[in-house]
Amino acid sequence: MLLNRQRRVKFRRAEVAAFLARLEADVAGREIGVAVVSDAVIRRYNRRYRKINRATDVLSFEPDDLVISAETAQRQARRLGHSVEEEMKVLALHGVLHLLGHDHERDRGEMARLERRWRRRLGLPVALTERRSA
Repeated sequence: MLLNRQRRVKFRRAEVAAFLARLEADVAGREIGVAVVSDAVIRRYNRRYRKINRATDVLSFEPDDLVISAETAQRQARRLGHSVEEEMKVLALHGVLHLLGHDHERDRGEMARLERRWRRRLGLPVALTERRSA
């Protein structure tokens, strides 16, 4: 399920929703709820749950919810030269892998390998863990 809870960033909702359906079937094995929000909203979530007072791109909440910042996704997409829809897909994959229990900060590269494998299968641009390790 995809909910657009912001108004600043225009994106092709149907394209992202179709990708989420594939992601749910191929990777997660269950329905994932995704809320697309503003930087202000994700900053509040990040401050409350991670004690980090800044906007971020994606947050995962067990058992099956993701929150994606549309504004951060748009900035990252522009910087990397692809569409905001592609960036939202990359963020969704990253978030789903966290929901499945992976943690790139502690797993000695396991999540990065999985993310790289899945992004290739799904036809996505460079993954978040690949960006951070470059």
